[in-house]
Amino acid sequence: MRIGILSDTHDELERTRFAVELLRTHRATALIHCGDLKSPAIVKICAEIPLGFVLGNHDADNVPYLKEAAGEVGAICLGWSGRVELAGKTIAVAHGHMTYDIRHVMNPRPHYLLTGHSHIASDNYDGLVRRINPGALQEADQFSVALLDLESDELQFLEIPSLSGAA
Repeated sequence: MRIGILSDTHDELERTRFAVELLRTHRATALIHCGDLKSPAIVKICAEIPLGFVLGNHDADNVPYLKEAAGEVGAICLGWSGRVELAGKTIAVAHGHMTYDIRHVMNPRPHYLLTGHSHIASDNYDGLVRRINPGALQEADQFSVALLDLESDELQFLEIPSLSGAA
């Protein structure tokens, strides 16, 4: 199973559409968004592939609208942090701006911790837990998302063009 990982889309509609389509062409069968969606329109774009997401610091004013959009399209809002089980792997998700949210999902130890917030793509280990940040689709040196194959443990960062004129 391949999952697409996004974060910090910040209402960049065209870049997000492009990223979701790119992840679809790379055979992602689920998406996880690590927060800072910013609008219900992003939830709806991302939900073209089964979607789970957490809330980020820029989502605080829009929580009811994001949850309502999730209900309309069958996406799963995990709140400020949460865990999902996919392909026999435990995946913890938090935006990364609050240490409490990360500590909350790290016990018991998951296979993966997916975070955002820094707008910098990264892949490293926190002890035995693989921590992945897909990068961002706004205010980043290079826009990116990630594709993780849960069976082979292979991770790819996919670059997203700036799409000049995108909102």
